[in-house]
Amino acid sequence: MKSRILLVDDESSVLSALKRALFDEPLEIDSVTSAEEALEFMKNEHYKVVVSDERMLGMQGSEFLAQVRANHPDTIRIMLTGHATLDAAMKAVNEGEIYRFFAKPWDDQNLKFAIRSAIEKFDLEAENMRLLATIKDQAMEIKVLERRFPGISRIEKDSKGAFVLPDIPVDEIARLIAECEQEAKER
Repeated sequence: MKSRILLVDDESSVLSALKRALFDEPLEIDSVTSAEEALEFMKNEHYKVVVSDERMLGMQGSEFLAQVRANHPDTIRIMLTGHATLDAAMKAVNEGEIYRFFAKPWDDQNLKFAIRSAIEKFDLEAENMRLLATIKDQAMEIKVLERRFPGISRIEKDSKGAFVLPDIPVDEIARLIAECEQEAKER
């Protein structure tokens, strides 16, 4: 599956150059010429990465990326600027929590690498959130089982490292497994 990214710059020639630089990447690329338009796009589409210019007509890139951070905190933010000043960089980092900052003209390879890294970061964070939700669900299931069958969650290992359930007879374990399988079928 291709990763979806959004390019934002008020100069169509810059957008064209960015698309050319990313032509051979496995990406779905949308591009817009204003921060306001980008915010509208983001109401209906989910982007892994947003690449924005700093100086644009209307809303500045740092302000735009701060709004992206507030409304879409999982989206990774990258800034481009032709006017790299320390103030602009600090504002972008502090307000928009940007992932990377590039001065124009950018190096195509470095930009590609940054976008690939940003997508990997996005994917890893999404997988971590999924795993955390699974762990929370499993912990809740263990609590429910522990209430129904006190001591069931106490696990010991023998000298060879095998799990041992010393307080529960084998026939009780078989009954519990059958009951769990029945409940799973009913779901």
